[in-house]
Amino acid sequence: EVQLVESGGGLVQAGGSLRLSCAASGFTFDDYAIGWFRQAPGNEREGVSSISKSVGSTDYADSVKGRFTISSDNAKNTVYLQMNSLKPEDTAVYYCNAEKTSWGKTRVYWGRGTQVTVSS
Repeated sequence: EVQLVESGGGLVQAGGSLRLSCAASGFTFDDYAIGWFRQAPGNEREGVSSISKSVGSTDYADSVKGRFTISSDNAKNTVYLQMNSLKPEDTAVYYCNAEKTSWGKTRVYWGRGTQVTVSS
């Protein structure tokens, strides 16, 4: 069964840090582009960060540049999002996403999300 499971969310004070984890089963992360998204109540889901090992690149939304870092551990089939200097506006449910296109078909997987709450 293909599955993505997020963990590491919680409640922190503004200026604090959290590290989110996205663990994959049923496929290997190194064949996919991995992204972190977030969604706050009343808002659309937005992209936060992504990593593509095949391309050798990472990307970040302007709102988190300099504060968040995405990384991966292929041996554990896990991708991380280190979040520093957290702000109340970072409060959201954070989701892990994996995508791969082959033979003209795109495969997309989503985790169930983990809650991040930043108090002021």
